[in-house]
Amino acid sequence: MGWDGTAVTPQIRNLIEEHHLGSILLATKNLRSAAETTRLVHQLQTIAYNAGHPVPLAIALDQENGGVNSLFDEENIRQFPSAMGIAATGSIDMAFEVAKATAKELSAVGVNWMLGPVLDVLTNARNQPLGVRTYGDDPQEVSQYGVSYLKGYKEIGVATCGKHFPSYGDLEFLGATTLDVPIITETLEQLGLSALVPFRNAIAAGIDAVMVGGCAMVNAGMNIMHACLSEEICDELLRKDLNFKGVVVSECLEMDALSHNIGVAGGTVMAVKAGCDVVLLCRTISVQLEAIAGLKLGVQNGMISLDRIQKSVCRVREMKSRCTSWEGALNPPGIDLLNLLQPSHSALSATAYNKSITVVRDTHHFLPLSDTVAQDEELLLISPLLQPLAASAATQALAGTAASPNPMISEQSTSAMTGEGLFRKLGLSLARQRGGRILHTSYTANGVRPVHENLIKRAGAVIIVTADANRNLYQNGFTKHIAMILNTPSPGFGEKKTKPLIVVAVSSPYDFAMDQTIGTYICTYDYTETALNALVKVIYGPASPSGTLPGTITQSRRVHVSRQHWLVESWSEDRDSKALDVLIDAIVNSTPPQLRSELARSNSNTFLLRNSDIQESHFVVRNSSTQALFGFCSTYFFPTTGTGVIGALFVDPARRKLSIGQSLHSRASSALLQRGAKTLQLGSRLPSVFLGTPTEQGSERSQLDRWFETRGWAKASFRPVRNMILRDLSKFSAPGNLVRKLQNAAVDFDLVYGVDHADATRDHITACSKPEVVELYRMALEDRDFCGILRAKKANSEAIVGTLIMCNAWSQLSVIMPMLSDENNVADALLSPIISPSVAVDECATLLQGLILLGIRQIKARGSTTCFLDCVDGDANLETVSAMGFEPLHSFMELSCERAAWSVAAQ
Repeated sequence: MGWDGTAVTPQIRNLIEEHHLGSILLATKNLRSAAETTRLVHQLQTIAYNAGHPVPLAIALDQENGGVNSLFDEENIRQFPSAMGIAATGSIDMAFEVAKATAKELSAVGVNWMLGPVLDVLTNARNQPLGVRTYGDDPQEVSQYGVSYLKGYKEIGVATCGKHFPSYGDLEFLGATTLDVPIITETLEQLGLSALVPFRNAIAAGIDAVMVGGCAMVNAGMNIMHACLSEEICDELLRKDLNFKGVVVSECLEMDALSHNIGVAGGTVMAVKAGCDVVLLCRTISVQLEAIAGLKLGVQNGMISLDRIQKSVCRVREMKSRCTSWEGALNPPGIDLLNLLQPSHSALSATAYNKSITVVRDTHHFLPLSDTVAQDEELLLISPLLQPLAASAATQALAGTAASPNPMISEQSTSAMTGEGLFRKLGLSLARQRGGRILHTSYTANGVRPVHENLIKRAGAVIIVTADANRNLYQNGFTKHIAMILNTPSPGFGEKKTKPLIVVAVSSPYDFAMDQTIGTYICTYDYTETALNALVKVIYGPASPSGTLPGTITQSRRVHVSRQHWLVESWSEDRDSKALDVLIDAIVNSTPPQLRSELARSNSNTFLLRNSDIQESHFVVRNSSTQALFGFCSTYFFPTTGTGVIGALFVDPARRKLSIGQSLHSRASSALLQRGAKTLQLGSRLPSVFLGTPTEQGSERSQLDRWFETRGWAKASFRPVRNMILRDLSKFSAPGNLVRKLQNAAVDFDLVYGVDHADATRDHITACSKPEVVELYRMALEDRDFCGILRAKKANSEAIVGTLIMCNAWSQLSVIMPMLSDENNVADALLSPIISPSVAVDECATLLQGLILLGIRQIKARGSTTCFLDCVDGDANLETVSAMGFEPLHSFMELSCERAAWSVAAQ
């Protein structure tokens, strides 16, 4: 168990004395320095000794190095590279020596149980939070380094704990809150071929304990809510199949998802019954007492036998016998030993970091910059805003540090705890190394700003820092934008000298590992001060980098862009119409029965607008022998605004993952750019089939999302959009207070038909919406027999503040809106609600509901039984519409990207 605070509290004392707590988990919240940690651990052990404990407490700590260190002391505790940084050195011996050094330092302050090594195999290189905490994506390499660390810890006499069983290396994150559980979708057979290999080898090497994660496991063969509460995982897989005889540790039961789904008392019983010997409860005394009470109740009612408890006690005591004794626990060597270790450990730290720094590419031979940038030229450093690492010596003084007095470095902000401050020491080190001036600024999801452009013009070279750009996609977009600026010739100056760009990934090496457009790419694997000092020696010399990308990054299927290029042809209506209908039917028929395909009721005519104001080009991949279509992509270009839209992209279900979609996407985006598109958009309201990328839950949707992310679409520029449905109009009733709100809103509503009302309506929608929506309204006004425009106007005024299209299945819009063709019901639709920006925020919901209410009354009067509502954007509008009885039919994420930021290389 753990607690908050840096001193022994009455609560933790009570747990040790009265409840016989035998294991303590220390964390950053408990530790200030090596000296204070030594005193704290000694106090805890003394309390246990005086309380009559037969064996000392197990004192556990996370000290993985890199960015994960619970104990930081700049003077007495050395900093070493992360797990992936050590793997980048290519030295198993280095791993052993670093593990030994770490264990010696922890043992000196009284810690006897290391919660490591991390044995997860990063089988999914992208979007995984573990990142550099793992040794890489190769199970054999992870085994070698994990076992080497294990042996280093054990040689010093520190107990070990491999984590996170069965694997955190390929998790699906399908939820958006802490109550959602990450999911392992691989089967046990698949895990056995990769993820379980390091655990199997660590068990053979004598690992003392294994921590079982709290993730869910969902596949065709199992449905487990939390692995650490499952007998199938803890007992059958870990103990019986892998023959593990040591201590099984649970995930912390105070994690939101677990405590919310199960409850701590019930979770404790389930964990022990599943096979856990030690249950983690990291913080709250009330929760810890609840767990103890739950365990006692489980024993009393016979769910847990005393024999089962005794087996766990024996396993824990056996582990303690190998890592602690009362003589050692009550006499930790402390600072005296750490002082003796400091010289050798400092040298080991410097050597490890120097050998880990990896230059992945230096295509134009920019390194070292001392050979390519004149001393009188300015060097620009651009870094993201990151949270400081507790392990970084640079962060310890930031709170009291203002702008640097050093005249060699210039910053755009003096904020102490921002990214500027975090990388200030990197800038100072660069300035000292080169003896020249350094400019330093930061970047955020707001993208490239004028300040960046001005500084780039001044600088002789640019260094951009990224940290997990695969998950923080704004960093990817920003870096590619800067690369494009530096590679764009300046008009009127003849041949342009290439300005050096150095991209430094200070966390995951996957940011630009496979992106050849970033010519000089360096990886440090963490952004502690020691790592950044080693980086400076590589950028400016004299160090010669020797690190290599760990694992199989350069061959990873998850990162590698397929080289299979399909022949993409322009669409021919005469040749391809029937084949497209067959392709659409195949996709609809492959959709699970509980879902409604976005393409339901669509046909080849759906994607043909036949509008002279819109330039449409569609593309196909086809079998020229059988005339069958393997894939289809539709594009639309609006010259008035310079907007290029990909309206649909789909592939035969039997031929997916063969690069057909990639080939279509590349041709479509290139065609739009060649037409002069200023903005690229993924998803269209005209036709209204795919308003964006589908976002319904499921691993396939998650994979689809990642697919588009890696092909140039900046996730920072997105907008959630939904199609809604009110299935039974006979049961509709307006919200109770809506009529009263409308009476107080000082707004008049009317319904108009025909082009006579086009000018006023066009003025409203042109100022408020996108080009395809403007065209949609024009089509509705021209189809006066089957379409009308619902309008909201300020009382006693002609000023329009809100509009909504009303149409039925006989309108010309039904061709491009297949949801209206419902064979089971007589359906009408309300389309593209537009509320003026001049309307107060608190009045928008009332105005929208008023337009919808007027539309529903008209639709009911015509005898329709169902009402569709398209393009409901944002969570606020979703709540507003849901309150009227509508429910989501399809959900999408509309993506957009400015031409300047488009990642052509992602193609």
